[in-house]
Amino acid sequence: MTKQQKKYILPIAMMFALFFMISFVTGLQNPMGVIVKNQFGVSNFLSQLGNAANFIAYLCMGLPAGLLLQKIGYKKTALTAILVGLIGIGISYLSSLVGQSSAYAVYIIGAFVSGFSMCMLNTVVNPMLNTLAGGGTKGNQMLQLGNTFNSLGATIVPVFVGTLIGNAANASISDATPALYIGMALFALAFIVLYFVNIPEPHLDTTHRSKQKDKHSPMSFRHFMFGTGAIFAYVGVEVGIPNISNLYMTSSIESGGLAMDAAVAGTVVGTYWFLMLIGRLAGAAIAAKIPSKIMLGGTSAVATIFVLLAIFLPQTMITMPVFKSDISFGIVDVPFNILLLVLCGLCTSVMWGSIFNLAVEGLGKYTAAASGIFMMMVCGGGILPLIQGFAADKLGYLNSYFVVIIALVYMLWYAFAGCKNVNKDIPTE
Repeated sequence: MTKQQKKYILPIAMMFALFFMISFVTGLQNPMGVIVKNQFGVSNFLSQLGNAANFIAYLCMGLPAGLLLQKIGYKKTALTAILVGLIGIGISYLSSLVGQSSAYAVYIIGAFVSGFSMCMLNTVVNPMLNTLAGGGTKGNQMLQLGNTFNSLGATIVPVFVGTLIGNAANASISDATPALYIGMALFALAFIVLYFVNIPEPHLDTTHRSKQKDKHSPMSFRHFMFGTGAIFAYVGVEVGIPNISNLYMTSSIESGGLAMDAAVAGTVVGTYWFLMLIGRLAGAAIAAKIPSKIMLGGTSAVATIFVLLAIFLPQTMITMPVFKSDISFGIVDVPFNILLLVLCGLCTSVMWGSIFNLAVEGLGKYTAAASGIFMMMVCGGGILPLIQGFAADKLGYLNSYFVVIIALVYMLWYAFAGCKNVNKDIPTE
């Protein structure tokens, strides 16, 4: 760590903990999608509606979160977000208590409110880690390390929830209440700890500014504008690959699925997130030496190849190692296509930090507002899987991955062309 990073070691550790919480709550939507599909007998499209609500909340909350960050600072914004998250999980819990006719609607509302919290937390942790590390490759390195904790939560959730509820394909929302209890406990504990931690406020607006309106904004920077599109594409890819794979593996053969046991499918999905964890650990080790554009471009190209092969290769069965709920490894038989999709976790692991680092580079005083706008586009994690779920209903599961291909190609373009800052004449101090 640099001297600056050592100075802020406690705030950085708190941001890492918040990264873990973000992934834990977001990851609940994956097994919940399987539960909802079978409990209510809905389509692949509607099974992704909870996930979509969770991410579409980013679209509604992005700008308010950015403004809140500027006005009340990192700590108060994070504390507010934690309270909102506690309410959101509480509403999700209520869906297990109401009647069958209302449960689905209450579940969607809970996912939507939880999304508000995740948006606010992301608005805090990303610019803070990037700023405390000094931006540039050091900022990317710190974001990769923070995202390692994000991957840790995402790795644990599908396997952990699978252990708590058993076979998700035969479970109901009420069977998921132990996981919701744990989520609420995590939020309560995080609120208490964060309340007593001193958080630096590099972007807090404490001065009396001129009433003259600034003629520039984050959207005045071309590379940031294209970066918001890249993050929309990225989160859609990151979430869509495992979510649709889970539906593909657990759906009946008559509906085009593989009719695999839901618990086994959970270990496969957990392995995708485990590979993201490994990738982010590796990314954190090398990010200070490799430019973000090279890291993003290389992984986008490799992921595109993996997904294309998954679509077009025949479904040959292979033996695949998987990450299990007892923190050990086992083996399962899956089509080679599934293995290729799981391997994409190594590629998606470093994309978030690289895109954020490239998008906010050189923004200076516009960074806090930019973070709020940036978070709006995280809604891609709900919208693209929703589109992919619709494509799966109409075209089949594997063909639905052409949606992922389009998103990956855009990120590849952004890495080598769209990320260039052509607005260096705009004052940022």
